[in-house]
Amino acid sequence: MDLATLIGLIGAFAVVATSIMLGGSASTFVNVPSLTVVFGGTIMVTMMKFSLGEFLGAASIALKAFLYKPSAPEELIEKAVELAKTARKGGLLALEDAEVPDEFMKNGLGLLIDGHPADVVRSMLTKDKNLTLQRHNNGQAIFKAIGDVGPAMGMIGTLIGLVQMLANMDDPKQIGPAMAVALLTTLYGAILATMFALPIADKLGLRSREENISKSLVIDALLGVQGGQNPRVIESTLETYLPKSKRTHEDEEA
Repeated sequence: MDLATLIGLIGAFAVVATSIMLGGSASTFVNVPSLTVVFGGTIMVTMMKFSLGEFLGAASIALKAFLYKPSAPEELIEKAVELAKTARKGGLLALEDAEVPDEFMKNGLGLLIDGHPADVVRSMLTKDKNLTLQRHNNGQAIFKAIGDVGPAMGMIGTLIGLVQMLANMDDPKQIGPAMAVALLTTLYGAILATMFALPIADKLGLRSREENISKSLVIDALLGVQGGQNPRVIESTLETYLPKSKRTHEDEEA
């Protein structure tokens, strides 16, 4: 569970809700026509921009913003050094019983044990990495689209409300509801984009960058193990993925 995403999301809505309740009745800010225009319209317009499969899959990808916990690079390096030591003593077949918690590393290790050449291992793992990142980029693009469309639908709702208000100027009872639609749709669109869609898109971008780094590290690690490199050499090479302050060797370049 990513606490930063959860706390930020809940906290932002709590701040807005508190402001609303301190200022008067919360029911004033609930308007069904406004909700329909903004949320229903945003969903429909965003769906037009992507395939149905991509759109429906965005929800599961969004869960990565809350639930995804990437393998720490330090843990991956430690495991890679352990595998390298085992392979140097007993060969690649000795790695069959190795416990590897990272799924991507586990799959790559299977390729090594099966005896695939290095270029095949690199090609297959790189393809796996790129396809995963592409799926993440699609999910990120969907939430960015929601962030773009939401405020625009809010403006459309505002125009609808203004037209309704101007068309009923002779009936004072109709002016209030029409003005509520005009103002609340803008509010709903801003909330949808600023407090939900765009932050989720940015967090998915962060997760994608983290996964790119971890998978690239794993690929280099497994190729080093397959090539029979010295575990200390593998460790030094992989530590280039870490900030300089976290490296254990002093001879790495910045």
